[in-house]
Amino acid sequence: MSDNGSLYVSVENKIATVTFEHPASNSFPSELLQKLTDELNRISSNSEVNVVVLQSEGTAFCAGASFDELLSITDFETGKKFFSGFANVINAMRKCSKIIIGKIQGKAVGGGVGLIAACDFAFAYQDAGIKLSEIAIGIGPFVIEPAVSRKIGKIAMSEMTLQPNLWQTADWAKEKGLYVDIFDSQNEVTEATLKLAGKLASYNPEALAEIKKIFWQGTENWDELLYERASISGKLVLSDFTKEALSQFKK
Repeated sequence: MSDNGSLYVSVENKIATVTFEHPASNSFPSELLQKLTDELNRISSNSEVNVVVLQSEGTAFCAGASFDELLSITDFETGKKFFSGFANVINAMRKCSKIIIGKIQGKAVGGGVGLIAACDFAFAYQDAGIKLSEIAIGIGPFVIEPAVSRKIGKIAMSEMTLQPNLWQTADWAKEKGLYVDIFDSQNEVTEATLKLAGKLASYNPEALAEIKKIFWQGTENWDELLYERASISGKLVLSDFTKEALSQFKK
């Protein structure tokens, strides 16, 4: 695994398994975001794939944006481009012609919660708590908000956003609709994911593609909206408040 993280894709029995990893709790620098976007776009047109399983390595699912890269941003265009990386991934997930199952083995923060919300279906381990910490560092979950609110509703989204230091439990996430089910062991999460993926892979791929379009109806404006949100984050990340908060967090 490189300092910029790694992405692996395997295809077997019509199931594409996409696995990402990064040494900093599976956080995402720009390069890894772009790799994930590109792979999802390729998979979307791959006739050998009927369903996607999205997963990560290690004990955490995803820590969101790379703090090292956030600290390195010194101008608006660079900031907007970085946050557009999450917009690209979410848009690739919603427009992918394949159903995406999230296999969530651990905690998720910020952009990681956005990734889960952009999955069509998610199974999780009982310790897979979630948190939106962005407000505490002077920015906000602007890019991922449409995806998260679509899954759990505005009220739950507000509850998470305004309590940036509070971990919500996997039970809470299931109750709100982010997770379809949670399990007491990692093996059970894997078994449930593979069982569902196997069933979906046996169904008519054209029917799955059409039903996915229906699932995501009403999000067509995200092609513009998520990049407008990236601009907000790109501006705020340059603030003295955010620079100081990020530095303190790193310490």
